[in-house]
Amino acid sequence: EGITVKQIFESGRISFVEVSVSLIDDYLTMVNDIEHVDRFIGGAHLPYTREQEAAWVRGKLDEKAPVFSMIEKATGDFIGNIELMDVRDGCGELGIAITADKQDRGFGTEAVRALIQYGMDMMGLNRIFLRTNPMNARAIHVYLKCGFTEYRRTDDHVFMETARPDPGVGPSAPAVKAGEGM
Repeated sequence: EGITVKQIFESGRISFVEVSVSLIDDYLTMVNDIEHVDRFIGGAHLPYTREQEAAWVRGKLDEKAPVFSMIEKATGDFIGNIELMDVRDGCGELGIAITADKQDRGFGTEAVRALIQYGMDMMGLNRIFLRTNPMNARAIHVYLKCGFTEYRRTDDHVFMETARPDPGVGPSAPAVKAGEGM
């Protein structure tokens, strides 16, 4: 029987699915790729284990975190993971990692644009920010193309943000608050 993953939303070429233990081999291949991925996402330099990755998946599912695995619709191949972290007060931090063999194909741009739309339209965020490695010129280019602007730079990070053009326009809190209604 095939792997079943729950799709949350989609864009033109990408299905954004719930993280899944069925994708652990793909996650491990990606996060343990020192040259193409790990050095830009924290640089642990010690390989992640299956147990660590399974615990990560369980934790994200338990907290219902807005983290999504990206699957290429045409092939069913794993592309990477994208996440909105530390969501509070109408803001969230974007994190993305794309597996080496899916880089340089436009998936990053498509995914970032789709997650901005999802975060603002479905989660009601007004601002999405991120930090990236100053050496990661490809990522910085993608973020600029997706509407992010740089607001701070240190030796270790470039800080960028994008905001809803008019916070008074667009989705607002649901009419029925938690605990009210049915």
